[in-house]
Amino acid sequence: MFTGLIEEVGRIKSIIHGQASAILYIKASKIMDDVHIGDSIAVNGVCLTATSVNPDGFTADVMAETLRRSNLGDLGSGSQVNLERAMAANGRFGGHIVSGHIDGTGVIRSFQKEDNAIWVTISCKSEILRLIVEKGSITIDGISLTVAYVDDEVFKVSIIPHTASETTLITKKAGDKVNLENDVVGKYVEKLLTHSDSSKEHSGSKIDNDFLARNGFF
Repeated sequence: MFTGLIEEVGRIKSIIHGQASAILYIKASKIMDDVHIGDSIAVNGVCLTATSVNPDGFTADVMAETLRRSNLGDLGSGSQVNLERAMAANGRFGGHIVSGHIDGTGVIRSFQKEDNAIWVTISCKSEILRLIVEKGSITIDGISLTVAYVDDEVFKVSIIPHTASETTLITKKAGDKVNLENDVVGKYVEKLLTHSDSSKEHSGSKIDNDFLARNGFF
């Protein structure tokens, strides 16, 4: 479990490509004082397992499915990545609940500066967009951010100077892919409602809000 508060910007030292998978060697310093083999580390928002640990970084295996569903397959030697260790049980919960299991990718459409902030506009598929709500939470490349605008095609976030300086987001350019993870609460609510509707349809139940109202329950 993560919070979306980036601890460090690391750098890809090397990538070993398999037939459809990869091994990443990620250089880091700040987080390495408490990283052990088997630990979960969010890399651009993707939960990876440290398979070896050195003073200057760690390695992680990336399976084919992860490469297909994220922007990790676009990385090369020297690429910067956002890093966050799993949340400690005694830590402050400053972001929101982040699983590290991304829902897909979006595409940066534009950057627009407004005083000390920078607006970032991102487009994505409808199945991701429908779970994004204004003033709700979204994880972009592992960064916990608040949605400032959303419509049927794009959503926008506003980046404060601290976030800009401590993450990779504004180093990107229009057309770049970013990893997106919807708020897990919204995903569970949608699943429960969909399952409830489906179960009612298959069971032939005629109990709905109108039925309850007619029988004095409202």
